Amino acid sequence: MEKRIAGLHHITAIASDPQRNLDFYIGLLGLRLIKRTVNFDDPGTYHFYFGDARGTPGTILTFFPWPGARRGHRGVGQIEATAFAISPDSIGYWLDRFKEQHVTAEKTGTRFGEDVIRFADPDGLLLELVASPAEAGVSPANARRFATQSWTNSPVPAEHSLRGFHSVSAALEGYERTAKLLTESFGYRLAEESGNRFRFVAPTESGPGRIVDLLCMPDGRAGQTKRWKNSAPICAFLRGWNQRVRRSKKIFHGFRRRINNVATGPDTSSC
Repeated sequence: MEKRIAGLHHITAIASDPQRNLDFYIGLLGLRLIKRTVNFDDPGTYHFYFGDARGTPGTILTFFPWPGARRGHRGVGQIEATAFAISPDSIGYWLDRFKEQHVTAEKTGTRFGEDVIRFADPDGLLLELVASPAEAGVSPANARRFATQSWTNSPVPAEHSLRGFHSVSAALEGYERTAKLLTESFGYRLAEESGNRFRFVAPTESGPGRIVDLLCMPDGRAGQTKRWKNSAPICAFLRGWNQRVRRSKKIFHGFRRRINNVATGPDTSSC
C-alpha cells in the first residue's frame, strides 16, 4: 500500500480556564468533547479533545488548560490560524450566532474564492470558518471514509455544523525549506499562491484537514507555540514516517513544533 499523508490529524493548543474553554468549544462552536484525559507529563492538568461525533481524524482540536497561564502572542514559528470548514450557506448563520453570543467576528473577504470569518477564542487563539463547498469528483468509498459526522446533541444545527479542519496557516520567516519538506517528504503539492500565502494540499482525494497554508513573514517576531500532527492512514506507517522525517529534518525548519516526536527549528530562508 502506498504510504501517503492523508492530512492533519489533530491540533493542540494551550488554554487558561478549563470551564471557559469547554463553554466556548462545546456551547458556542458545537463541537463534541470526545475525550477528557490528563497531560501525562503533568497529571494535574486536563487534556481536552474536541471533534465531530466520532472523533474523525482531521476534526480534533485538543487543549491543555492551565489556569492562570500567561497569555501568549502571535508571531512566526507557529500556527497563525486554525480554520474549520463550513457550508457556504452557513456564513449568515455564524455571523448572527457570534453577534448573539457577543463574540467579535469579521467576514474578511474571499481567500482563493472562499469566504472567511475570523474570530478568536477567550484565550486569543485565532480561528477561522471557511465556506468550503463539498468536493466534486470524489469516489463514494472515499466520501464515506473521510466524511465527518455532526453531533446530534450539538447546540448548532447539523446543516451549519463545523465539518472538521479546512486548513492551518503557518507563519514563517521564510517558507522554502518547509515547502520542500511538505512536497518532497510528505507528498503535498503547491496548489495556489497569493501574495505571501502559499497553499499546499495533501495527496488524498478528500477529507478534512488536507490544506496547509504557509505565510511568509520575514519581519515577524517569534510567537507562542502550538502543535499540529499529520495523519497517516495506517498506524504501521508511523515508524517509517518517523524515520523519514528524521532524515529530512535538516530541510525542515518551519515550526517550533514536534512532528512524530522530532523537534524542529525556525525557517529563515527568504520569501
